Amino acid sequence: MSDSKALIQRFREARRDPRLAVLEGFHPLKHALRFGAEILDVAVVDPGLFAELVESLGQDVGPRLRDQYDVVSPDTFAELSPTPPATGVIALARRPEPRIQELLDDAGPAPVVLLERPTNLSNIGAVIRVAAAAGAAGVLTTGTHDPWHPHVLRGAAGLNYAVTVARVDDIPATARPLVAIDPEGERLAPGVLPPRALLAFGSERQGLSQELLARADMRVAIPMRSGISSLNLATAVAVTLYTDDHLA
Repeated sequence: MSDSKALIQRFREARRDPRLAVLEGFHPLKHALRFGAEILDVAVVDPGLFAELVESLGQDVGPRLRDQYDVVSPDTFAELSPTPPATGVIALARRPEPRIQELLDDAGPAPVVLLERPTNLSNIGAVIRVAAAAGAAGVLTTGTHDPWHPHVLRGAAGLNYAVTVARVDDIPATARPLVAIDPEGERLAPGVLPPRALLAFGSERQGLSQELLARADMRVAIPMRSGISSLNLATAVAVTLYTDDHLA
C-alpha cells in the first residue's frame, strides 16, 4: 500500500473512531491547537498557501505546525474528506477524555448548555462555537448525533477543544438548576437565569420533550415579535448565554 493510500485509509477510519477527531480546514486546526489538542496528522495541498494562512491567521500556533505536515496531491486530498475544505488543510487529532461529572459538579457560576436530541450537525457546531465564545462551561447533547462528528467540528471551527463537549444518554442528574428554554416560560431578561444553570434547548423541529419540561426547575422564554414562531438553535443559545449575568 502506498503512503497516499495509507493516509486516505487513516482519515477514513478516523471518521468512525470515537477516540479521534477530523479537523477539516485551517480554522478548526488553529483553534484545536490553541486549546491544547494533540495533533496526529496534518495534510496540506499547497504549502505556500498554508504558510500564508499561518502568517495571517495563526502566528501563535505557527511554531507547532512548521514542518509538521505532509504535502499531498490534490487527488489524494480530495479523498481525505467527502467535502474537502477550501483552505487545503485537513488534520487528525486525539479527542480529549470527556469529564462529564467533573463538568456538572464544577462550582463555578458558568452555565452548561444541554441540547436535547438535536437533528442538524451544523447547528450543533454553531452552538459549540457560541458557547465557547460566551464562556459557557460545556455543551452536552442527547440523541444519536456525535457532537465530535467532522461536520460538527467544522461548524464549531474546532472549538470543541475550548469547552467540554460530550453526548449523554439521558438528561443528567445534577445539582445544577435545570432551566428549560420554552415559549411558555418566564420572559428572558438579565438577572432571570440562576448561576450554574443547565440550560436545555429542544430539537429544531420538536422542541423540548415533556419529560424534560416536567423535570425542569424553571422555564424561560426568549421574547420574540408576534408572528415569529422560533429562532435558529444556535441563535437561541447565543441570545440566552449573552443574557446570563454569570458570564463575563
